[in-house]
Amino acid sequence: MSLTLKPRTQVRAKISSVGTYVPPRLLTNADLEKMVETNDQWIVERTGIRERHLVDKGVATSDLAVAAAKRCLEQRGIPATEVEVIIVATVTPDMMFPATACLVQNKLGVPGAWGFDLSAACSGFPYALQVGAKLVESGVHKKVLVIGADVMSSIIDYTDRATCVIFGDGAGAVLLEPCAEGEIGLVDFWHEIDGSGGVSLNMPGGGSLNPTTEETVAKKMHYVHQDGQAVYKFAVRKMAEASEIILKRNGVEGNELGCFIPHQANKRIILSTAERLGMPEDRVVINIDRFGNTTAGTIPLAMQTAIDDGRLKKGDLVLLASVGAGFTVGATLLRWEF
Repeated sequence: MSLTLKPRTQVRAKISSVGTYVPPRLLTNADLEKMVETNDQWIVERTGIRERHLVDKGVATSDLAVAAAKRCLEQRGIPATEVEVIIVATVTPDMMFPATACLVQNKLGVPGAWGFDLSAACSGFPYALQVGAKLVESGVHKKVLVIGADVMSSIIDYTDRATCVIFGDGAGAVLLEPCAEGEIGLVDFWHEIDGSGGVSLNMPGGGSLNPTTEETVAKKMHYVHQDGQAVYKFAVRKMAEASEIILKRNGVEGNELGCFIPHQANKRIILSTAERLGMPEDRVVINIDRFGNTTAGTIPLAMQTAIDDGRLKKGDLVLLASVGAGFTVGATLLRWEF
């Protein structure tokens, strides 16, 4: 296996633990058949989704984030008080302010930690991962908690077949720490945005451009609006391009990867990317059938699936890739270190 590492003098960062959480309530394709004009075959053929998890009324993004964070810290065997920074990737914050990270910090009981939210839609987790990694690599912090969490059901119109079949609720957290001697951890990343795609996937109401009024509510401007074809075409092209860029830059072939963990937006997009990379399908993690698209939660949830299935081994090269609203694009190459 060939892997060309750029010279570094600073500390390297690694993922040392993973924890996830999804609410227990299920919304199956059969349930959706009773709500909108759709059917199980149509949904599965176009997306690969069979069911998704939804919160009960009163359960917020911070609640999912805290549950995932607690599992992450329990897996690592450390108290929450050791966490120094909390970064929450989300497009469904509990409220406009304070940041969800503030609410998570309070609920976890970490008086010394600081943190913030990061908004990059479905690329939120890999973007937050890199920000957290740089804080570790700077030498300033040794334990950074990165959380991807979204309650997408709070911004979905369940009379809109184009969006309501896709999204679910969930959260995942990872702990970032300095690498030990001989470990590699996070290797490299490639991020880009294309703001011209903002018109194709957005929530137009609730911000400073269209603050909440009776009119914005009546026009359903506080729900996700999506041009499915435009998003699909961009995602198919860009997830593969970003993945190819990061692999080529580091001298890695697709078949040398131990695991490909993509954002879970659409099964066809995932398989198309894997084929272009020359990756065996058994090394591609797909759990969209059980969780749907949980936006910032999908990649850590897929990490947990890979761990549970015994498909992630210490020393494996792992590729993460995502495309999200914005448009945002991200790819990360890392060595699995636990």
